[in-house]
Amino acid sequence: MVEDHLHFNRRVSKLTRKHQAMSRGYTHRLRSDGLIEVKPRRARPGVSLRALALFVFGFLAFKGFLLANLGPAGYEDRLARLSEGTVVEQGGAALMAVDPVSEFIASKIGPVLR
Repeated sequence: MVEDHLHFNRRVSKLTRKHQAMSRGYTHRLRSDGLIEVKPRRARPGVSLRALALFVFGFLAFKGFLLANLGPAGYEDRLARLSEGTVVEQGGAALMAVDPVSEFIASKIGPVLR
């Protein structure tokens, strides 16, 4: 009796997972023997290319704003202090290092801030 109940619970949980997957969309396919198969659509990647591009642009704009606000000497001083810290801080210093794009953005934002 216990085995039947466990088997039943497994079947119910499998049907629940399949129903949840089908609720996000499904496709039909006709097999060679005439049977119609219904399968859930594959999940698309969570992050789109557009969202990734916006994130990178925002990050570079933030770096440019900091560079324009602190000035090159102050920005390099803070990066030097970060690079002497823990592994996480060193990684942050590597990400926040000055690059040509953030320098260009800082040169355009700088006159507006002053």
